[in-house]
Amino acid sequence: MTTDYDIETFHTALVEHGLIVPTGVQGAYGRGAAFEDIVRGFDGIIDRIAQADGAQEVMFPPIVPRALVEKMGYMDSFPQLAGSVHSFTGGDAQARELSERVHAGDRWEDLLSPTQVMLAPAACYPVYPAFSGLLPGDGRLITVMNWVFRHEPSDEPTRLQSFRMRELVRMGNPEDVLAWRDDWLRRGLELLRGLGLPAESDVAADPFFGRAGKMLAANQVEQRLKFEILVPVISLEKPTAICSFNWHQDHFSSKFGIRDSEGATAHTACLGFGLERVALALVKAHGFDPKTWPVDVRAQLWP
Repeated sequence: MTTDYDIETFHTALVEHGLIVPTGVQGAYGRGAAFEDIVRGFDGIIDRIAQADGAQEVMFPPIVPRALVEKMGYMDSFPQLAGSVHSFTGGDAQARELSERVHAGDRWEDLLSPTQVMLAPAACYPVYPAFSGLLPGDGRLITVMNWVFRHEPSDEPTRLQSFRMRELVRMGNPEDVLAWRDDWLRRGLELLRGLGLPAESDVAADPFFGRAGKMLAANQVEQRLKFEILVPVISLEKPTAICSFNWHQDHFSSKFGIRDSEGATAHTACLGFGLERVALALVKAHGFDPKTWPVDVRAQLWP
């Protein structure tokens, strides 16, 4: 177990032990074999639980339609985090100019044009339009794992620009969805504590942008729409959120015509485990060599 909470020391040790590989870009490090084993081990636990719960697994690419991001209202609430995909669509003359600018060390981004896709800001976003319409009598439970992009460049190992989320999405009537969210908050705490993590939960808010965003965040906290599970990784005073639980009410279902079995607008909720953050929390709790971790923890991760 590493007992200091210095960001630079932790980052250096992760590199020295081959767990992460620097790329020269903040928040975009590579992952070593041992790190990936931890990620796969924990994701396997969630996958087994999801299957036992009867979840339907779907997979999507790490890009989403630009129109979907706009319809979700993401650019209204989180423009500072968005990742837009641009590409070259010019002719020979523009291509020569682009090459000349690159070799001269000049800016060249204005020669690119927006494409129809953006980097996925959340793993669950493609789920809602894919399951629009009337739900079965007991609703739906979907699981998805995907790469997510958030423009938050940082040297802090837990704050990545590109990372993976394992999510579960529940759709149904309001009572069932809220009960599912609250039950999974309990289950998530039990799971993470069972892996030897000092996990605690707290009400939370999303990082909404600007002055209006402060009001949205306050409303989110007041209605207890979002909870996080927190574990000290790089700070004791400000523990890291490694899992979140979000009750959307009818925010997404109303946009995509998702109706419960009675025909009323359904509610949705999702939970998401940040796989890299869980891996780092486990390293912080048990040490840089997974082979030396407690037997019961290893048995759960690698049965």
